[in-house]
Amino acid sequence: MKIGDLTELAVRNLREAILRNSLTTLGVAVGVASLVAMLSLGVGLQQFASQRLANSGLFNAIFVASRYNAGEYERRSRQNQPADSSTPARPLDESARREIAGLPNVNEVYPEIRFMTEIRYNDKPYPTMVAGMPDSARTDGAFDGMQGKFFSGPNADETILQIEFAKELSAQPSALIGKDLVLRYAERQALPAQGASKTASAGNRDESSVGGGFSVVPHEEKLRIVGIISTEPEGGFGAFGRSRVFIPLAVAETLSATQVSDLRDVLNGSSKTSSYASLTARVKSPTQVPQVEAAIKGMGFTTFSLLDTTRNLRLFFTVIDLLLGIFGSLALAVATLGIVNTLVMAILERRREIGVFKALGADDRDIKQLFFAEAGVMGLVGGIGGVALGWLIGKGVTLGTNIYLSRQNLPPVNISAVPLWLALGAIAFAIVVSLAAGLYPASRAAHLNPVEALRYE
Repeated sequence: MKIGDLTELAVRNLREAILRNSLTTLGVAVGVASLVAMLSLGVGLQQFASQRLANSGLFNAIFVASRYNAGEYERRSRQNQPADSSTPARPLDESARREIAGLPNVNEVYPEIRFMTEIRYNDKPYPTMVAGMPDSARTDGAFDGMQGKFFSGPNADETILQIEFAKELSAQPSALIGKDLVLRYAERQALPAQGASKTASAGNRDESSVGGGFSVVPHEEKLRIVGIISTEPEGGFGAFGRSRVFIPLAVAETLSATQVSDLRDVLNGSSKTSSYASLTARVKSPTQVPQVEAAIKGMGFTTFSLLDTTRNLRLFFTVIDLLLGIFGSLALAVATLGIVNTLVMAILERRREIGVFKALGADDRDIKQLFFAEAGVMGLVGGIGGVALGWLIGKGVTLGTNIYLSRQNLPPVNISAVPLWLALGAIAFAIVVSLAAGLYPASRAAHLNPVEALRYE
């Protein structure tokens, strides 16, 4: 039987019992819609998470820390053996920073400067965490859509506030832009060692001053608020994401604020040079991160990159998509029962028609193809309608979510996505399931005795 004749017969037969066939097709559409809606949420959330990570500018960043910390030093002292004989631990000092910066494909290397402080605004104290931001961070997507502007220069006495902290300072955060606040922090002042006394900067302190220790004195710095951001621009070893006040990195280095690494340097008597808590190495391209990360590990440092997290993230979302797909397919499985029921009823109603076809020379294969065509048409129409309905459901969920977020003064998000592969895959899946559902009715119709079918009334 020709494909054109087969299609014409299938469409005509479906029109004869249009109500029953429409309800069956609607059942397929609802099943496909549930599958598409659930998978679209999984895909949308994955794209949202990946986009937020990409906007943070960290896909090309490697966080570097020294294995030689206080806990490691204490363990090595008890066991009297090195942590790793092949790559001994090294202090993360200025020489290590320059060596990492000299690696191929490394754009810049800057230290983490993060310290506790007290912000005074309108003569009221607000304890919080401050982090230094490099000037290159202005191109990160985390600052897109921010209120105000980025720092006017790398040495500007300016600050950017995280939105939640800005709300603590004022009921109208945007009104803070252009206002001044006072940063009160613990300043580190080096003590003389063996008669030597020099003022140390945050990035290059005198070696003898470290050996003599340091004193802590309160100090104040006046800053002007120039911007407010809703997202956290950093994360990693130093957990910059927990900071709520951001200042230029060059300014943070000149403040000489006391950090945890300073106490570690004093307690760790084997270190004669100042060290950093951690460093961030910016690579030219995310594809070059593994090579640079391996080179840094070969120097004796601990590294972490966002690629390590994205591997686990992809695995997590793959499992989520699988579970959502299984639950979404349950409704489609129920729809297959409707297809079987519809085609079995069609056999009972069209036994005489089947007998006429066989009497005119149609074989079992032609009868099977006819019923397969009818099942395929229901699957195709139901799949297309289901994709459209699933897309609308996803948009409705996104709209409802954004309405709730707007009431909480949070930025809108897109948590639903129906890529082309999902739409085409859902339609193909609906057709395959429908054809599978038509196996039994088609086989039963093909094996009807033509004599008995002609006598059937």
